[in-house]
Amino acid sequence: MLEVKVKKKFGNFMLESSFQAESEILGVLGPSGSGKSLTLRCISGLQTPDEGKIVIDGVTVFDSRNKIDVAPGRRNIGLVFQNYALFPHLTVEKNIGFGLKDFDPKTKERLVSEMVEKVHLNGYENHYPVHLSGGQQQRVALARTLITKPKLLLLDEPFSALDKHIKGLLEQDLIQIIRDSYKGTVLLVTHNAEEAYRLCNRILIFSKGKTIQIDNKEVVINYPTSLDAARITGCKNFLNAELIKEDESFVTLKSEYLLFQAQKPNVVLPAKLTAGIRAHHMQLSSQPVTEINNFSCKIIEFIEGIFSITVYVNCSGHIMQVEVSKENAKQLLEFDREKTFLYIPPERIFLLPQEDN
Repeated sequence: MLEVKVKKKFGNFMLESSFQAESEILGVLGPSGSGKSLTLRCISGLQTPDEGKIVIDGVTVFDSRNKIDVAPGRRNIGLVFQNYALFPHLTVEKNIGFGLKDFDPKTKERLVSEMVEKVHLNGYENHYPVHLSGGQQQRVALARTLITKPKLLLLDEPFSALDKHIKGLLEQDLIQIIRDSYKGTVLLVTHNAEEAYRLCNRILIFSKGKTIQIDNKEVVINYPTSLDAARITGCKNFLNAELIKEDESFVTLKSEYLLFQAQKPNVVLPAKLTAGIRAHHMQLSSQPVTEINNFSCKIIEFIEGIFSITVYVNCSGHIMQVEVSKENAKQLLEFDREKTFLYIPPERIFLLPQEDN
């Protein structure tokens, strides 16, 4: 188990990091400069927090009040960097066995051989990093870390250096190796919400140096607790609205000329709210599909992606983004662009307290 509660001033930037993690793969999500990597550096001992406490499996490795600051090499933490940081003059097997300094030669040879097998690098033992692909280098870096049996594994954007066309396969490959070979806590830093969702059990969100939400990945995606969390997880559509009416299951809200319903959450709602709707949760049609949450709109623009099309529509002055699969987008070409209907499912709307601009 990992417990972190630290503060660190870094130039004009203030980090306030506070969270706990069990034996799990925890995604650490946030934009560049939000404090993700600085938190990892504080945990590993490469940076010293100004104040706070860090506990790993019941052992305090940093405590400003009691003047505890365990050296990085004694924290038993595995850290895999973006660029893998392999030794270019060492072969695959020598890179992997580099941290096994206290073992006799036969034991070291056996452990390295077993790890080579686990990370699927048989036949590459005598290759140098320059002769390996990005994915192979990544596996060497992971093997070099796992072989020391760290209490905590820190992965700092491990897929950022990989080509996009092989990234998906290597992601699953790496995570499967970790799940098969490691039972401790893993922090996986990324700025990609989809990557965090695919690979992690829970997600921790950083924004402007602070931890703003941590929960099961389904909760974080479907019920963000702030505008920053919603934006970081990819939401594009927001409506500032006033609460008009509440009943047992739904609330009625008004945003300028739009009157709509949302599923009622199990919290007390303020009078002024922001409604968030993800682009792929909305539907476009030539006729209204239900009696509620159907709005006449104008299609402004189509933006074509590889597998989907983003449609920009104007609903009573609100510009909304709707993501449609290419197959379903074909019928949109037959619609009257001046009078199309947008449907927003009430259960897909999440509500947040309205923030000051």
